[in-house]
Amino acid sequence: MTRAHRSGRRTRWVAAAAVTALGAGTVRARRRLAALPVLDAAGPYGAPWPPLPGWHLITAPGVAADEATVRAAARHAAREGLGVVDLIPARLDAESTLGLLRLLDPAAHRTDRCVPGQGAGHALLVSDDVHRRAGLDTAAPPRSTADLLRLVRTLKEYAPDATGWAVAPGLTAPPPDPARHAEELRARGLPPVLLSAARLAGLALLVKCLFSAPRWGAAATALYWLQPAVVLGPARGPRPAGLARATASRPLRALAGALRTLATPAADAPDAAGDETRRAAYTAELAAGTDRFFEPRRPDCPWCSAPEPAVRLRTPDLLQGKPGRFTLEECRHCGHIFQNPRLTQDGLDFYYRDFYEGLGGDGAALVLGRMSGTYRARAELLRPFTTPRAWLDVGTAAAHFCNAARAVWPDTRFDGLDMGEGVHEAARRGWIDTAYQGQFPDLAGRLAGRYDTVSMHHYLEHTRDPFAELDAAVKVLAPGGHLLIELPDPRSRAGRLLGRYWLPWFQPQHQHLMPARNLEQALIARGFTILAEQHGAAHQPNGDFLGAVALAANTLAPDPDAPWSTVPATPARRAARSAVQAMAVPCYAVALALDALRTVVARATDGGNAYRLLARKELG
Repeated sequence: MTRAHRSGRRTRWVAAAAVTALGAGTVRARRRLAALPVLDAAGPYGAPWPPLPGWHLITAPGVAADEATVRAAARHAAREGLGVVDLIPARLDAESTLGLLRLLDPAAHRTDRCVPGQGAGHALLVSDDVHRRAGLDTAAPPRSTADLLRLVRTLKEYAPDATGWAVAPGLTAPPPDPARHAEELRARGLPPVLLSAARLAGLALLVKCLFSAPRWGAAATALYWLQPAVVLGPARGPRPAGLARATASRPLRALAGALRTLATPAADAPDAAGDETRRAAYTAELAAGTDRFFEPRRPDCPWCSAPEPAVRLRTPDLLQGKPGRFTLEECRHCGHIFQNPRLTQDGLDFYYRDFYEGLGGDGAALVLGRMSGTYRARAELLRPFTTPRAWLDVGTAAAHFCNAARAVWPDTRFDGLDMGEGVHEAARRGWIDTAYQGQFPDLAGRLAGRYDTVSMHHYLEHTRDPFAELDAAVKVLAPGGHLLIELPDPRSRAGRLLGRYWLPWFQPQHQHLMPARNLEQALIARGFTILAEQHGAAHQPNGDFLGAVALAANTLAPDPDAPWSTVPATPARRAARSAVQAMAVPCYAVALALDALRTVVARATDGGNAYRLLARKELG
């Protein structure tokens, strides 16, 4: 077989895959569209619905809703037990509707307590209770569609299983503004440059398939071109304005929109360096160098005291790109891996800043909000052994696990403990019942014996003294109580394959990475019995290859607008970062496929990038 024949055969397979993906996406969009309820403004016998107090209508500029629509929406919310309803204009343009259906699964997202909120960005109906708890009584009204998109993400957190969506025929909205498209993508938590690059790559692939594999290429091109009409044409509810024109010009519109975003990627982006106070604070701290953030190097293993550990890894901060270099060393005797020299408390404060809160808060929330399956699997692990009544989640951050675990254990009291301020926001949202802010060992005395379940999910590796944390768990647990721990597995083969680009090394935040056998021995020494151990089931999807691509891209072109950046931000540096992100799109696609295969293998062989232990504190 000649090279041309092999190339043509590969192209046919690619075109066939494109047809399959487009067909599946079209069917999925139709199914999701059918799941959207349509408001009926007419009440019994055709009369308007009576007023229903206790609701607030919030609209983007230029959006109007008549009184009958508001009453119908309130009646729908009360009937369905909703606290928030995103109202979707029936005349919403075709591409906006398709984009919404790609992100929103109305049936699944109603019950998924952790999935980030998505909406059309035009109007929201909010109950008194949610309006008050979210602090909207004194908040300024939305100034743009992007503001409303951000607001629906916030409100979904306050009504995690009581947010719904409905098509509102009586809602009128202005046409979309192409110049604000990138801003609206960012408000949804999506990267405009990556999406635009992916769209251009998809269009280029269609053209290649059309010429190299005409039959399959023509099928893929036709399906892409006609998708708006196929999904929205004979639909119940939405009647997009200019559907025929949007369908006919779809490829040209897609090309123009992607090029516009790539040409001006930061034109309407919020200026990350605009907060001069934040930049000045980082500049002042870095003026004294980073050496002061480290303790003296220790000559032995902190786990077993064996001498002369070996260097396992040296790396800069690949996560945020803050200055400094970090070393992980491995004990030759027990295999414990630890940061050496270790960060001081001031160093930890510096490198944690703007990661989970502040500048990095939205990104962290987006990642944590997409782990519902992992959260439920953790909670389900207890089912054969106990029914938890009082559960303390240590290192809870914003309490995403507790929020999801309520669906598994609805009668359990969930409390959360963390160093950050986000634990109090979690309590205001209702994700936890009580918030504790501080160090676990410091608070253990006042919490002694209060809980029958304590969990530490990807927490212990962040701590300065894991033994002190385990001793605190012994104090807090009642006799017969259960301790659930999940950690990265330092013996994962991916760690050696990917080197410093293996995401679970997570420097400089991870202080200790202990093999499962070491942790088991430490628990047994403290009076625990090991009940269950999981490796494959605890594997974190997309934590290996996708994470490696993200870290590599961030290393090649760090964010020039980061307030800790030591190099001035210039148009050239911003353009370079955008170019690297765009060129990384094919790498992300390959990484996703590799991670999917890796997950299947990890589940089958019970060997992944993380592990879980469930232990019981014995009565004696």
